[in-house]
Amino acid sequence: MEEHLLVPSGEGAGEPFRFRRWQREIVRKLYAPGVRSGLVSLPRGNGKTQLAAVLAVASLFLDGEMAQVVTVASTEAQARHVFRSAVRMIEKSPPLADRVKIYRDQVVYAATDSFLAPLPALASALQGYAPSTAIVDELHVVPDDVWEAMSLAGGKRSSSLVLAISTPAGDREGPMWRLTEYGRRGEDESFAFVEYTAAEDLPIDDPATWRIANPALGDFLAEDALKANLRDTRESQFRRYRLGQWVSTERAWITGPEWDACARPDRTIRPGAKVVLGFDGSVSSDSTVLVMVDAKSLHAQVVGLWERPADKGRDGAAEWKVPRGEVVATIDKCFRDFKVLELAADPYHWRSELDELQQVYGGRKVLEFPTASIARMAPASDRARTLILDRSMSHNGDRRLGAHVTNAIAVETPAGVVLRKDERKRTRKVDAALALVIALDRAAHHARKGSGRTAAFNVR
Repeated sequence: MEEHLLVPSGEGAGEPFRFRRWQREIVRKLYAPGVRSGLVSLPRGNGKTQLAAVLAVASLFLDGEMAQVVTVASTEAQARHVFRSAVRMIEKSPPLADRVKIYRDQVVYAATDSFLAPLPALASALQGYAPSTAIVDELHVVPDDVWEAMSLAGGKRSSSLVLAISTPAGDREGPMWRLTEYGRRGEDESFAFVEYTAAEDLPIDDPATWRIANPALGDFLAEDALKANLRDTRESQFRRYRLGQWVSTERAWITGPEWDACARPDRTIRPGAKVVLGFDGSVSSDSTVLVMVDAKSLHAQVVGLWERPADKGRDGAAEWKVPRGEVVATIDKCFRDFKVLELAADPYHWRSELDELQQVYGGRKVLEFPTASIARMAPASDRARTLILDRSMSHNGDRRLGAHVTNAIAVETPAGVVLRKDERKRTRKVDAALALVIALDRAAHHARKGSGRTAAFNVR
């Protein structure tokens, strides 16, 4: 691999690939005699994807006749991260590229009738394969049945390796934790276990602690990056992703002090200002909320919040309904009084009203933004949280909005962290927080578009 491969991107791009000493130790453990499966637990930023790609390329050429090398992840898109990195490495090496055929979904090595392909983490999609090497990327978001399917499929060959490379999971329920416990016991020589983690009693702000968990620190992982993460990342997230520790990720999306630091009660959004509206609606039980964000200053305020009166109680939910006409009238008034760049709205339960608003104001100004879509909400939640932590946005101190924001918990998904209601505390509403996230995401988009910059307001 060192003779034929070049680093495809990032630090050292275009230079010959060289195994670091710690990577050599990992390889020695994974390819020791008798090893059939393994887990490498490693914090982010330490080259997991690149190492997985190198091992995938090695397996394609070295596993022998009719080798099947598959990369598996929570989604097919994630699985392609390793696959694309492997393809770029092959393409940059003429001696290897001349020996294979590269297709969209696989690389074929005809000399041994072998292939390399990405697969989604679905047990049904893995049926029929007998991999000589299976590399599972980010096991912490892969379900039990997928790991079991891979392990069983690998057993069809006299020699095979099923390998997971991942950061720790956000809970101790799935295969990642069970394999970690199993590997720590060190009782099975057929299971290779490598874990980079710092002890939880060490100070998290000490670079010496960082070096214990991050073998690439000072090499292709910069110390100042961890300093920045420590400043603007939750402690639980920093411990998990930067120190390789097992901590619960069920936590507040934004804490009270973090939210209060953005309060600017002296500010207001004046009529005629360019604004974005964020809308999250319900029928009776949840809140229906319309949030306005100034597209220039990113100042936010609640325009309308409708929810069941307290005297109705839970049993009175069927008796009270959201006054839909009043909600639409409030939206219309916003369009009259302000220069509304966009109404971004969750269409659930409100599609007919949104269709009518689109006819009145145009499709470009009324955008559907489904809050149930993890692909949409994960980056939007991250962007909104960054704006809050950086104090790049402000709000007028509305207690209702503050309550909804601080009620929300952060939930880990394959696409990233999203905010959700705590199902154990269903009376604590988060609808205004969802409307805020929608509005901030679209307002930041218009601000970047208007300034011609791609990184306005320190959005990451």
